[in-house]
Amino acid sequence: MSEKETLAQQAYNAIKQKILSQQYQPEEVLTERGLAAELGISRTPLRSAISRIEKEGVVYRLDNGALLVRRVSVEQLLEIVQVRRILEGAAAARAAENGMTGALKASRDVMAHCLDPDTNMAFDDFWELDDDFHNAVIDAADLPMLSGMIQKLRVTARRCTITRVHDQFAAQAQDHLAVIAGIEAGAPDEARAAMEHHFDNVRVRFLDWLSRV
Repeated sequence: MSEKETLAQQAYNAIKQKILSQQYQPEEVLTERGLAAELGISRTPLRSAISRIEKEGVVYRLDNGALLVRRVSVEQLLEIVQVRRILEGAAAARAAENGMTGALKASRDVMAHCLDPDTNMAFDDFWELDDDFHNAVIDAADLPMLSGMIQKLRVTARRCTITRVHDQFAAQAQDHLAVIAGIEAGAPDEARAAMEHHFDNVRVRFLDWLSRV
């Protein structure tokens, strides 16, 4: 990999992470000059990184050439929840047919720890654990194409402001444990129902937050 490609990849990772963590807010205006100065790189690798992020639909250009961070709407978020409910419910059922994996056992231990009321965890830390759980289910289902699809949906959902309003994760952890229990029991219907229930709960939490703003 050339030095230019290395710098472009580094710029891509840095900008994307700042958007995901909302250091760059939805609808915030960014400029190439400002980004180049902040990241300490030249315009050439920066433009390569920006072009990649534009193609992903994360930012778009204004008429004056500046960049705007695209907002993920509540409607998009709820659609993602519904799509994932269907796809990951099916994945959980298939995982139950295939059996437990080491990754699922590890996730079970982590989620059990999250039930402890004394466990304090930041959103981004739990998001990684949540990622591990969902990836473990999909891997157990032996559906590699689904993994990439779900990851794209998760990245989009993470950019929506209301995904970050929760700082208590025991309920999500309990949902995850129910899915894993169904898989460990070799009960496809139980695992599917538990995963669908999990996404139903996610949707309820989002709607509840919206009703109070």
